[in-house]
Amino acid sequence: MAASSHREKFAAHLRMLKDRSGRGYDRLGKEAGVSGSSLHRYCSGLGVPADYRVVHAFARVCGASAEELREVHRLWALADSDRDAPAGSGEESREPESGAHEAPVLPAEAAPPTPVPVPEEDVTPPQPAPVQDGPARRNRLPDQLSSRWAMLAAVLAVLLVAGFVWLPSGRTTGDSRTAGDKVLDSPACGTVSMGEHDGCVREVQLLLVRAKGRLAVDGDFGPETLRRVTAFQVLAGVTARGVVDEDTKKALYSRKVSMATWSTGRVAQRIREVFVEDPETAVAIARCASFLDPLYVLPNTNGSRNWGVFQISDARLRQLDGTPLRAFDPDWNIKAAHRLWAVRHDFHDWPSCQAALKNTPKS
Repeated sequence: MAASSHREKFAAHLRMLKDRSGRGYDRLGKEAGVSGSSLHRYCSGLGVPADYRVVHAFARVCGASAEELREVHRLWALADSDRDAPAGSGEESREPESGAHEAPVLPAEAAPPTPVPVPEEDVTPPQPAPVQDGPARRNRLPDQLSSRWAMLAAVLAVLLVAGFVWLPSGRTTGDSRTAGDKVLDSPACGTVSMGEHDGCVREVQLLLVRAKGRLAVDGDFGPETLRRVTAFQVLAGVTARGVVDEDTKKALYSRKVSMATWSTGRVAQRIREVFVEDPETAVAIARCASFLDPLYVLPNTNGSRNWGVFQISDARLRQLDGTPLRAFDPDWNIKAAHRLWAVRHDFHDWPSCQAALKNTPKS
């Protein structure tokens, strides 16, 4: 699919939300904390916002449901990832059409690796000593052919069994894995990244779930998988590139990293304990920013990212003497957000969510 198609689908989704709201660009822009002209540009397909929070705030003020918020995030991620794709690279074609993520699909591309050809001497039995021409030699030919075919059949049987064991689509749970069964080490997987939809992605998702990551196992490397891969990389101490490279594969198979974290209920309770001045607004801001997910990550096109419960940016982390790893500690994140709130005793650091809350009930 061409990059422009992703942008057009993203813009069409924004227009649908805008038209349904019955409000104009200027009014929606004021409520979402962005200019009306910028919204018009995004809805016309002339640009893609660098910060997803703008999109999230716009969708919220338009009354988007939870499912529509997930869909607009998916479309934004696709349009954003295509922004810098080189022309004619062909990378865009690896992303499934809208809706392909609804059910697990393991296409033919996820076939087992091509067996390495066995040298002829490995399957050919030792040659018999020369014999004289005549009936005696002719009588030995059937025995030689039978032996040769038996050896070939044995080799083929071994290769077929090995291929069956490797096949990713044969997996239903992570528990069936054996000690030496590492799908991601196959040449068929290589580097696994955004937009892929195959058995290699499914294996990554199974390994993340085994590490207690919260995500669906559907074989689709979309925004949810991107967030979990990035979070895992931070927890594992490898470069957080958002793609599954060799270092990430080793960390996934090592079983040394746990993504277990606080429940949303515990997060909300702790926010109320820290933000005693305005607990319910603070919970609503965090829910808008991260859905109360301590390992939530949002990338920006300038290379920066927002981390954790209150989506603290890289720039703010530096000011707070923090790191992405510390930002994933929900207690540290909540207290750091309170420090930002205390500067002016308001939620000025979350303008998009603050504007969106004016039109949504607090919870």
